[in-house]
Order: sequence, then C-alpha cells, then structure tokens
Amino acid sequence: MTEPTSTSVRAPGFALGAAADAYDAAVEGARADEWATRLFDRDVTLWSDDPAVQTSLAERLGWLEAPVDFADNVAGLEGFGDGIVQAGFTTAVVAGMGGSSLAPDVLHRTFGSQEGYLDLRILDSTDPAAVAAVFDDLDPLKTLVIIASKSGTTTEPNAFLAYFWDVADKALDQIKHHVYQKPGGLMAVITDPGKSLEAIPHRDDFREVFLNPPDIGGRYSALTYVGLVPASLIGLDLDALLASALAMLGACREPDPARNPGVSLGIAMGTLAQAGRDKLTFLADDEIDSFGAWAEQLIAESTGKHGVGIVPVDLEPLGAPDVYGPDRVFVRLSVADGTDGGRDALAGQLEAAGHPVIRIELADPIDLGGEFVRWEVATAIAGVVLGIDPFDQPNVEEAKELTRKVLATAGRGHAASDAAATGLAVTDPTLTSMLASHLGRPASNAYVALQAFIAPTPARDEAFARIRAMLRDATHVATTAGYGPRFLHSTGQLHKGGPTTGTFLQLTADHPDDREIPGWPYTFGQLIDAQADGDFAALKSHQLPILRVHLGADPDAGLAALEHAIEAALRTTSEG
Repeated sequence: MTEPTSTSVRAPGFALGAAADAYDAAVEGARADEWATRLFDRDVTLWSDDPAVQTSLAERLGWLEAPVDFADNVAGLEGFGDGIVQAGFTTAVVAGMGGSSLAPDVLHRTFGSQEGYLDLRILDSTDPAAVAAVFDDLDPLKTLVIIASKSGTTTEPNAFLAYFWDVADKALDQIKHHVYQKPGGLMAVITDPGKSLEAIPHRDDFREVFLNPPDIGGRYSALTYVGLVPASLIGLDLDALLASALAMLGACREPDPARNPGVSLGIAMGTLAQAGRDKLTFLADDEIDSFGAWAEQLIAESTGKHGVGIVPVDLEPLGAPDVYGPDRVFVRLSVADGTDGGRDALAGQLEAAGHPVIRIELADPIDLGGEFVRWEVATAIAGVVLGIDPFDQPNVEEAKELTRKVLATAGRGHAASDAAATGLAVTDPTLTSMLASHLGRPASNAYVALQAFIAPTPARDEAFARIRAMLRDATHVATTAGYGPRFLHSTGQLHKGGPTTGTFLQLTADHPDDREIPGWPYTFGQLIDAQADGDFAALKSHQLPILRVHLGADPDAGLAALEHAIEAALRTTSEG
C-alpha cells in the first residue's frame, strides 16, 4: 500500500507575460462575484441565465462532493479488492471509453500494481488487434472484466461485454464444477442507476454492480467508482489518494481566487485562451506523464464547443523554444525528485521568450488525487470565463449517429466501410503531394491532429511522436495524436465544436485477423471502420480539413511509409 503524504494545495505559479493584466482583471471580477463560493454552493447562474441550461447544470455537479462521499466507502472498496485477490483472480480488464477508462489508466501507469494484487489492462479500442492484445494471453477464469459505462448504452463497452461473455462461457464449458457457473461471476459493472443499469445485458448476473451517483459526468468521475474500483484491485491506498483529494477540495473553497489552487488555474486557462493562447501544452515529469491524457479529455470535451475552447497538447516531444507559436501556454507539472528530462530548462527558456508558463509541483505521485480535483475545478471555472457550459457535449452525438448509419448497412461478411477505397493508400504515388497540400502551410493558430483508427502499441506511439515533432518543427503549429475510437470520447467534441483551427489526418488499416462480436451483426473490424467513417463525415460536415490515409494490412509498415512521405512533403513545402 502507498503511504499517505502531504498534499500540494498551493495555487500554481504563474508567469503569464502579456496576459498578466487580463488575468488580474479576471481575478478581480471573480473575487467580486464570489466564484469559488458560488461554485461550491452549486449556483448554476455562474454559467448560464437560461433556465433549461440551468436545469441540466444542476444535474452535473455531484463531482464537487465525490471525495467526501467516497471516503466513506474506502473500507468496502478495499475489501472488494482484497476479496478479488483471495478468489484467485490475477488480472483485471477495464473495458470502457473516455472518462470511464482514463483515470484507471493514469493510476496504473503511475503506481503499477502492488505486490500480491492484480495486473490491470485497459481496453478502449475496437480494433480487433487491440481486443486480441488484451485478451488472448489471459486465462479468462482468472480475469475480472469491469464494464464501465455511465449510460449503459455505449457501443464499445457493450461490444467488449459480448466478446468476453462468449470467451468466458466457452472456458466455463470446459470445467464441470467451476465455482462460477456463469460468465457474470467473472465480471463487474460500473454504471449509473435506473435506465443505465437496465440497458446493460446480463445485468442480474454480474459478480458486483457499482452504481455511481447519476449527477457526475463521465469526465468528472475519476474519484468515483470509475477510478476507485480499479485502484482497489491494484492495491493502491485509497485513504491516501482521497486524503490528497480532500485537501485540494478544501483549498479550492478559498474565497480569494488568487490563492485558490483550482479557481486561479481556471481563470488563467480561460483568459489565456481568450487572448489567443489556447494550446495548453503539458510538460510533465516522467513519473506522472500519463496524467495529461486524463486532463486532455476533461479540458477538450468540457471547453471545446460553440466555436471556442482550449486545445490540450499532451505528450508532444520537446523542441527548441523557437518552434513554438504565439498560441501556446505551457503547464510544467513536476513531482518532488521526479525525472524532468530537460523540461525545467525548457520552461525557463520559454518563459524568457515570452510564453506563459504555469508551474505546479506535487510532493508525491499520490497527490494526483488532488490534481484530479484541481483540474476539475479549473475546467469548470474556465467555462465561466469562456461563457460556455462545461458539462455538456453538444457535438459528440454527430459522429455516433453517422457511425450508426454506416453500420445499419452492414451484415456479417459484408463491409460496413470501404476504408481502402475512400482513403488515400499509403502506396499512392500522389501521397507526398497530397500531404504537402494538406499539411504544408497551416495558419499560425492552427493545430494538426493525428487520428489513428488502429490498435495502440508502444512502437506506434514512438512513430506518432516523431511525426508530431517533424510537423511542429516545420510548421510551428501544435500537434495532437489520438487512437480511435478512444479520442472520440475525449477530444472529439473539441474537434467539431471548438475553434475551427484543426487540420486532421485520419489513419485507417485493414483487419486481416478480424474478430466477431458474438450476437452482433458486424465484427470489430467493421465497427472501427464505421467509426472512422462517421468521424470523417462529421468533420467534413463542419467544413474542416481532413485527409484519410489508409495504411494497409501492416500498419507499422504503413506508418513508416507515411513518416517518410510527411518528411518529403514538408521538405517540398519549405523549398517552395
């Protein structure tokens, strides 16, 4: 178990440069209008004067009390985790998307599994190769699968449920007297009560059902069952994690916005975005660098709507100060005795060059519990500054509806999507010139988003990092990268509803080893291709620039060819 430690509850350090005056003015306004007090009083007029919007807002503020409420459940949660260990399980799989999977992923990547506890895997991709990578080397009878779905109707977790139910059922058939007679004994579910639970197949057969408070949105659910159930399975000390969160929660009640660690950050985020500094770039120590993926989905989905928003930039490789454009703000997120990898020096150089830099230091990685709270508060306050509702997602349904239309035509054995025909093959002789036209001269406030509808691997992460560095260094614009369909549940809202400054490069691939979804009329390969089609069509409907490149049957070879083509395209553009 991780020992408790002191919690970082100070306001961030700000070096805001030319934006300092706007920040100071906003702080004065927040002080006069009592933003912090009104936030914790759940005063929905902070965000809207529209009664209909206010009603919706009132149903989305339960996260403000989540650390308090769930601190009372620690004994039960840790008892559940210990019971799963004693029952002989060795691995847990969290099957969910976006806010339902990212907090568990951060906690496991940061802390690992304590001795004697379960390994943890995250399944948030419908690529059949990703499904195979998660399940094929596991003993299904020693694996606990957690279906995490706030609505109960989310396509991906229900597909994962159908798949593992079939795998477990076949494994149980081989053993006459297994302690679990049904696959549900190998599964748990995290969802909302009422219609959400009722929508989940086999809901009466699960080993355990965890019902989250319905007034907490998925992206604000890190400190609910969504994050805490998986944390209990890896042996994390929940008392320590929640102590950090409670200390931050108390500090965020501070009425003076300048001293409030969450409100001050939110004001800075919002005022910087209004001043054109809307590319929030994370520079995090190695030990906590997975936190950016969770913050990315929180910020992007909460702020990216109605033509405004903040573009989080996570895991972009470090560059020289002169390759960053005037739309950047940098968050230097460090932990005591952490591995900075040159980030401190870069942050100092960026500040000297006039870029805004926000500095946050954690005393210990366990203080990520407090950071969940800080960034939730900050994002809610940034919504006040930007004049938007940070709790809705008006554009998320677009790609889903278009995906459903594609899948409606699919039958088993028939392609739901002809990705190769509708995309530019990586072997196409015009690839370099098309890339040069698409990527070569973006606007100074643009960002380039790589959208990869392929299975995630470390080697592909490295390839995307190299491509991002090339693009950033040549064009001086920010870059982001996401695997589909995961990013549809995090940055997808921003892409369609936020500032119209994105340039999108969509990547698809063949599925030589496709997997059926038992009982469904289409396969995992057909599903992910349809999801790519749906997002492509949604972006096109917003008249946003998007180019699809089809990587073929070998995505790694295709990525290597794409990398060379992008390098050549950027060279052509610079010479021109």
